[in-house]
Amino acid sequence: MLFIFDWDGTLSDSKAKITKAMQLAAQDMGWAPLADHHIHNIIGLGLPEAIHRLYPEVDLSGRQRLRDAYATHFLSLDVARPSDFFPGVMDTLRHLKADGHTLTIATGKSRKGLDRIFGVLGVADFFHATRCADETASKPDPLMLEELLCEFGVAAGEAVMIGDTEYDMEMARRIHMPRIAVSYGAHHVDRLHSYQPELCLDQFDQLLAWKKLAG
Repeated sequence: MLFIFDWDGTLSDSKAKITKAMQLAAQDMGWAPLADHHIHNIIGLGLPEAIHRLYPEVDLSGRQRLRDAYATHFLSLDVARPSDFFPGVMDTLRHLKADGHTLTIATGKSRKGLDRIFGVLGVADFFHATRCADETASKPDPLMLEELLCEFGVAAGEAVMIGDTEYDMEMARRIHMPRIAVSYGAHHVDRLHSYQPELCLDQFDQLLAWKKLAG
């Protein structure tokens, strides 16, 4: 089976760091920082799309300056202490890979950002392919999913998208791909249930039990 994982909020416990970096960037711009829940709502989107949703009234130049400030703050915070994986993530990935499944990433992170964290954590070899928002369409457009399906020559029904936001669920639903939600990420689980996921994981390692039942 082709497993497609979101990164932030699904594998990586980075929500607080993303939130803090965006609030610090807004302060650099002389703007009142947004409340946490506003920032949680855009986690998973590509950074340009996320900033446009947060500050639709700001012109392109202002959004670019905010983007640069955010990147600087996030890098500073993440270098000081890289975001941990959620409990059970590494053991689950090891089991899935040992069983011969194809593991991939579809993320709102930039290519530069994902490659950097892969290097820090030493996990690049776990994944057979990755797609980032700055090299394809941002979620919830399903293009990154379609590209992964094409790369491995599988149908949407032979894959599953695992994510923590409406954007993950929506892009999978658009191409009739099975989807699994996680309850511990950026979006409240009640928002995810409306997308009719196969199940909602309270702990990441519950994915192994689902796979055993799914066959």
